[in-house]
This record gives sequence, C-alpha cells and structure tokens, in this order.
Amino acid sequence: MPWKEVTKMSSRREFVEHAKQETANISQLCRQFGISRKTGYKWLKRYKKQGKEGLLDQSRKPRRSPKKTSEEIEAAILKVRDEHDAWGGRKIKRFLEDKGHKQLPNPSTITVILQRNEKISEEESKKHKPYQRFEMEEPNQLWQMDYKGYFPLAKSGYCHPLTVLDDHSRFLLGLRACENEQSQTVQANLSNIFRHYGMPDRMLMDNGSPWGNSAESPYTILTVWLIRLGIKISHGRAYHPQTQGKDERLHRTLNDELLKVSAFYDLSDCQRQFDDWRDMYNFERPHEALGMNTPSIRYRASLRPFPEGLPPILYDSKDAIRKVDVAGRISFKNHVFRVGKAFRHNPIAVHPTDIDGVYDIIFCDQKVSQISLHNGKC
Repeated sequence: MPWKEVTKMSSRREFVEHAKQETANISQLCRQFGISRKTGYKWLKRYKKQGKEGLLDQSRKPRRSPKKTSEEIEAAILKVRDEHDAWGGRKIKRFLEDKGHKQLPNPSTITVILQRNEKISEEESKKHKPYQRFEMEEPNQLWQMDYKGYFPLAKSGYCHPLTVLDDHSRFLLGLRACENEQSQTVQANLSNIFRHYGMPDRMLMDNGSPWGNSAESPYTILTVWLIRLGIKISHGRAYHPQTQGKDERLHRTLNDELLKVSAFYDLSDCQRQFDDWRDMYNFERPHEALGMNTPSIRYRASLRPFPEGLPPILYDSKDAIRKVDVAGRISFKNHVFRVGKAFRHNPIAVHPTDIDGVYDIIFCDQKVSQISLHNGKC
C-alpha cells in the first residue's frame, strides 16, 4: 500500500527514525504505517546511504534509453520544421529519408518532438483533416486551374497567383505571379506552360472570370481558345469549390508555407519566390495523397505538343453549319438562338439529337449548348 500523498515525506522520516532504534520491530512498524516490509527496508536502505535525500521520490526515467531519438536526429527534425513550418511528422520523416537519414523515429514520435519543442500544438494538429479525393488514372488527363486570392505588394499594386495543377500527380505545372486576372494574361502564361509540358486532355476551372461568365454562360474568349486547341473544358459546380479540391488544397498549402511567412516587394520578387517554392513542392516535399512520394515521381510530360497556330475548324458534312454573329447569336429553322458572344465570328455545328426538334450546338469537337425548336431557347 502506498504512502498517503500529503504526508509521505514526514511519514517516511518518522518510519526510519523509529526503525533505527535497537528495539524496533520492523514488521510491526510496516503494519502501523500501512506499507509492505519490502517498501520499509527500501526506505531504510536509502536513508542509510543518502540521508534525508534518499527519502525523496526518484525519477522513473531509465538510466539508458536505447530507443531514444538521438540529439543529431532531433536537431535535423527541428531544422526541417524551421524551414517548413507547416509540415507535420509524416512529411518530415519522408523528407529526411530522401536526404539519406537512417533510423528515423516514426511520424507520431516526430510529432511529439515538435510538440515538446513548442513547434506545434495539439489544437493545431486537430485542424488538419484529410480531404476525400478522387484522381485521374494518368497524368495530363485533367489539369485544374484557378487564381489564388490576390495580395498587395510592398512597392505598389497587387499579385494575382495563377496555379495550374495536374490532377493525377499533383504536379504544379505553373505558379505565376500575374498583375491581373484578364484572359490575355492567362493565355500568355498557359501558352508557355503548354510549350514546356504539352497539352492536357481536359481542364477544370470554376465559373468565374476569366474562364466563365456564369453558370448559365460558362464560355469566354479564353475557353474558346482552349477548345480550338482540342482541350475539353469542364466547369465546377456553382458555389462548390470542393469540385476543384486539389487546387483548393494547393492554395491552402501555398498560403501556409509561403504567402503567410514571406514579404513580396514586386512581381519579379514574387516570381522568384514562387519558382523556388514550386521546385520544393514538386521535387522535395512529400505528399500524403501520393504515399509520401513527391509529385515529380508520378508526373510525365504530355505527348500532345502545343501548336503555334490554331488548327482549322472542321465539321461533319451532315451537320448544319452556322456562323455566330457579333451579338453571339445564330439563326436556325426560322429561329434565333443565343449561344454566347465568346463564339462570335466562329462557325458552329448544329447536330440533331434523338429527341425531335432538339439539337446539340458543337464547337470544334465539344458540345457547348443545346437548342430546342419547341420553345425557341438555347
């Protein structure tokens, strides 16, 4: 039975003082103080060897800890955390493994090390929960594109970060510091990305400018250009940013690891820092959704080269061909239909469906709308 907590020091002292007497009955004293004989002799031995100090509780810490993380490894862990203060135990472990470190502790132990050194709090850890994910089977089947929220520059003006991400590999194809969010700016940056990596089969973007006017009229000059290049266009559901979950997650990572902790003088300074961070993200930073591999391991360039000139628009001879006027309208079977100003001056195909009086509107090889002769609406 243990000593009573509030009196254990005084009780131990009293016990040994009585036990030191020549006539002392140790067994009777142990019963009186409510302890075992083994415990009584233990405290007598300690008192004889150390005096009053021997009656203090001793540390339960083992003399040797063969499994304890070495000071060298712990220093390496803390160094990585200082350089990447949004990384947790799993990323740090894989990063150090890739750098050649051996006998690293498991991720949960690394998390404890970070908490012990006040690099991370339990409350902050609970905020980071995994997303539910889907992904394409191969690189370049789908790219996601969006603007991260703009921020002011120290010199003057604003930076509008443009991000282009491969869905399968999470490879960050482009992180561009733009001065605006206009179609011409996006087109120029995409052209450079296409020249370097080739073109994807499809691109996913939201319904806002410059890739969409609204859910009802999703096509713009920019998306018409992409369709001319043979790239399928998809728009996320209105008010559902999770449709572009990987790009949204990228933006959170970009914000935590770079934007919140850095200062930016001008667009050139932004681009220099963006380039450095992008290299780290693609080639060094372990990604949990990729089994702690880096995006570069799973990505390969597209085999679809970027044409410097737009290909001709060709349609099936069985389709009715109409030219979109300056107001974005076509005339078909004595009806006028609005298909969107983004298509003005371009030919479109009116293709019959299985429903009588209903036709698909085809631009290049993509269905962009549908019209009905029954109600005269597009």
